[in-house]
Amino acid sequence: LMRTMTTHGMAALTFTPLEGRTPLVNNLMDPNSAAASDRAVVQCGWDDVPHLDADTKERMFAKLPPHQRDARTKGIPSLGSGAIYPLEEAEISCAPFALPAHWPRCFGYDVGWNRGAAVWGAIDRDAGGVVYLYSEHYRAQAEPSIHVAAIKARGAWIPGTVDPAARGRSIKDGEQLIQVYIDLGLPMLPAVNAVEAGIFATWELLSTGRLKVFSSLTNWFTEFRQYHRDAKGKVVKLNDHLMDASRYLVMSGRDIASCETQVYQEAATTDWRL
Repeated sequence: LMRTMTTHGMAALTFTPLEGRTPLVNNLMDPNSAAASDRAVVQCGWDDVPHLDADTKERMFAKLPPHQRDARTKGIPSLGSGAIYPLEEAEISCAPFALPAHWPRCFGYDVGWNRGAAVWGAIDRDAGGVVYLYSEHYRAQAEPSIHVAAIKARGAWIPGTVDPAARGRSIKDGEQLIQVYIDLGLPMLPAVNAVEAGIFATWELLSTGRLKVFSSLTNWFTEFRQYHRDAKGKVVKLNDHLMDASRYLVMSGRDIASCETQVYQEAATTDWRL
C-alpha cells in the first residue's frame, strides 16, 4: 500500500479466510474502518463461479471438514486449523424466541477492566437439559457499577457464577474485584475454572445439540470464530471473554440456575463475602 502513495495505484489481495477474523480480515470487512472508503471487498463463493458444476461441488463439500466449509465455499472467515469448537455456526445457532417462564436461568461472568463479559443461559429440562444462550453483556473499561446495572437489567433474580481468579485481580489498590460486585448487590458464586475440563464439557454439549446460541449474540459468535489453539496446543488467550463466561455457565451455572418464581433461599443464608 505504501508503494501506491505516489503512483495512485491499486493493490489486490485474494485468499481463503481459514484463520478466522484476523486483524487483516477485520480491517477489510469492518465498515467503520478508517480505510473503508478506499477499498472494496468481494466475497466469492462456489456458487459465484461458472466452471464448478453441481456434482463437483457436492463431492468436494463432502470431503471438507465441517469447520472449513463456510470459509472454502462462501468466503466466510472461519478457523481452518486449531479451532477449539470445530462446528459450523448453523449447527449451534437458533433464532431468538420467547423463553418459557419455568425454564431456570443463570449467567456466567468474566470479570475484567479491559473487557467485562457475561452470557445468560436458560435450561429446557423437559428436553433433557438443553441450554440456550440468549443474552450477552460485552463492555470495555467500565466501572463495576456500570456492569452491575447492565447485568441486573436482565433480571436481578438470576444467579451468576464468576471467574474465581477475579479474587486476585483489581482495578483498585488491592481490593478484591469480586467483592466490589457483591457489595454492589450482585451475589455471585465462584465457578469451577478448570479450563480443559470446561472446554470438554462445553464441546460435549455443543456437539450433541444440547447447547444452542441465539443468533442475536453477535459478540459471542465473533469470539467463537476466533477461539483456537496455537501450534503447541495451548488455548490462545485473546478475545475469549465470552468463551470463558460460557465455560463458567456450563461448569457451575447450571447447578444454581433458578426460575423467577423460585425463592433463591441461599441468598438469605449465605455469607457472600469470599
